[in-house]
This record gives sequence, C-alpha cells and structure tokens, in this order.
Amino acid sequence: MKKLTENDLTIFSDFRITSADTDMFMRIRLGGLVNLLIQSAIISAESLGFGFKNLKEQKLYWVLSRMTVEIYKPLMWNQEAVVETWPKSVEGLLYTRDYIIRDKQQDIVARATSGWLAIDLETKKPKIFDGIQGEMFVHLRDKHGLNESPEKLFPTIEGEAFEVQSNYFDFDLNRHVTSARYVDWMMDTIPVEFHKIHYPKRLSVNFMKETLPGDSLTIIRSLNDGLQYALEGTNHAHKTVAFRGKIDF
Repeated sequence: MKKLTENDLTIFSDFRITSADTDMFMRIRLGGLVNLLIQSAIISAESLGFGFKNLKEQKLYWVLSRMTVEIYKPLMWNQEAVVETWPKSVEGLLYTRDYIIRDKQQDIVARATSGWLAIDLETKKPKIFDGIQGEMFVHLRDKHGLNESPEKLFPTIEGEAFEVQSNYFDFDLNRHVTSARYVDWMMDTIPVEFHKIHYPKRLSVNFMKETLPGDSLTIIRSLNDGLQYALEGTNHAHKTVAFRGKIDF
C-alpha cells in the first residue's frame, strides 16, 4: 500500500464570494464562511473515499459536531478565496479536520478546526465506520489550522430570548437544519447597527441535537465580556439543547 503523504490528504478548493454569501455591507456572512468550510470538507471527503456515497453504503452520514474559527479579516463580495483542508485526527468518536483560508494574494484570512461524527441512520448514534479509520485520519495530526481542539461550550443560562421557526430552506439533504443556518440565526439576534461597525473575530459552535421540519427554537443570547456573545438554542418540541455558540467581535 502506498505510504500517505501530506499532498495526498490535503485539498485546496477555490471559491468566489457571491452576493448570496455576503451581508448588506458586502462582507461574507459568518454563516457563509462556515458554509465554505463545510463545502471544502465535503469535497475532501469525497476525494479521499469517505464522502456521502461511501458512508451511505454503511448506513451512516456525517454530522458536524463542533467548530472553532478565527477570522483575521473578512472576505468581501466578488473576492476569490482558497480553502485548504485536511483530516487531522480521531478523538474518541470525533473525527477532527482543520482548515486555512487564504485570499487571492495568499494572505491567511481565517483558520479553523472542526469535529465530525459518523451517525448511524437507524439508531442516530455515532460510531466508528469500517475500513477507513487508521493512518488516513491521524497522519497529519501534527499539522494544525488552529493549534487546539474544537471548543466545547458551556450552557447559557440567562439572557435575552429570541424565537426561531425552522422553514423549508433551512434544511439540507439529511433533512435537518444545516449547520450554517444556526450561525445565521445567532447573528440575526444581534442588531444591524452593531453589525455595521463590528465583524466577528472568532466563532465557536457546538451542534447538540438535530432540528427537524416543523421544529421551533428559543435562542438565549447573553453578552459575556466586552464584545463576546454566548448563545444557546433549545428545541420546543423535544425540550433539548439544539446548539450552543460563542461569537467574539
């Protein structure tokens, strides 16, 4: 068997920031940035043989569990970007993946790390899938986008409450709310005038429980320290925490 190299496991995906990706100030939406990372992860997984089709054969699907992103400057409308990504390690049931985003001038505009779970279609429980774990997932464990694990967040107990009703275009092909939409919902709780003069510098988000068609959430948002918002979304139907987030401006 051919010995794996960094080049074998590292994928570079080109993107152009469209008007659909940006806010009213022509900056990429935070949810749009997360979507670039997710799309690059999908491209990487497909190219390495553990993508949607491969997992479906084992009655599994990928779910993003945690993500931490550091942002140094916003990508702007019509700007070109390259997302570099690679599988980094396995931590228990969590498959970690890192990223570096560069602009056309090769300046690093963001770094990120993420943790993914392979979920059983029938039991909805995470598991290690057959035939893929091993060298491919640990070969680049010393190569870092961020030199840390995706942040595990604590509960947000008190704060201002916001109601969110899930709708048709919030859902992905797995028929639950797509990860980037939770980030959009978090950003929507913050006033436009604040967004006008501030842009996120860091995001951490934990996805706890899927949100299904017809579900609604209550999002609690608190201002922690300076310009840091902590958020938590609770599913009305199941009385469970759907997600937790933290955004630093």
